[in-house]
Amino acid sequence: MRIKWYGAATLLIEAGKTRILVDPYLKEYNRKLPPVPVEELAAADAAFITHPHFDHFRDISHLLEHGLKTVFVSENGIRIAQENGIPDGRMIPLAANEKLTVGEITVHTFQSRHCKFDAPTVLSVALSPCTYLRHFRRGIELAKTVKRFKLEESDIYALEFSAEGKKIMVLGSAGMDENAEYPEGADLLVLPYQGRARMHKYIVRFLREFSPKAVMIDHFDDAFPPFTRAVRTKKFAPTVEKYLPGARAIQPVEGEWYEI
Repeated sequence: MRIKWYGAATLLIEAGKTRILVDPYLKEYNRKLPPVPVEELAAADAAFITHPHFDHFRDISHLLEHGLKTVFVSENGIRIAQENGIPDGRMIPLAANEKLTVGEITVHTFQSRHCKFDAPTVLSVALSPCTYLRHFRRGIELAKTVKRFKLEESDIYALEFSAEGKKIMVLGSAGMDENAEYPEGADLLVLPYQGRARMHKYIVRFLREFSPKAVMIDHFDDAFPPFTRAVRTKKFAPTVEKYLPGARAIQPVEGEWYEI
């Protein structure tokens, strides 16, 4: 298996001739970031949505127009698609505790939770001059968009992808359901690195819960200012080394493949 990151939480997972897309986002709110290769993403065999927030789900309509075959998302996500004019004819409802197969990849779903933003993170946006001087109009537009993609708690999944004797666990948001039993020892854990002021400390609970052989971060880029920042990541690898000695810490470069 191998995996590629395209910015924000967008991932492509490949095993043999099968490719699965996760949480596509085309980054229209920050055009300074590298563009997403739409044709490459749309050629995936299926897309899985960890939760139907706008930066994980809204741009699926553009990929469907370019030939994306199938989209797996929560039932509420399909309702959100219908309300926002996103074609839902190729969408299949997804729920927690399901196991299904797409080509050569098996996907196992687990209930998850969204990251709860802490006060320092919220205040850093609310009190930043950039929010009002550079991004005020964009912030208003983003706030309206967020309201149209309102989640229910049951919408949020952790996804385990298995193939070729390897397992990749993907968290679309940095939260966990206290009643879920998550599998340990994945070959790779993909973990969002945004939403808390001290992410290197916040991720320790995930390292202990999942005990993966490698950890990759995503969502650490400034994908939609003013609500995001480019997160400092220099303490990520030392944290992994401290709590999971010998585990590989991956801060991915956009557009590069990583073998698992």
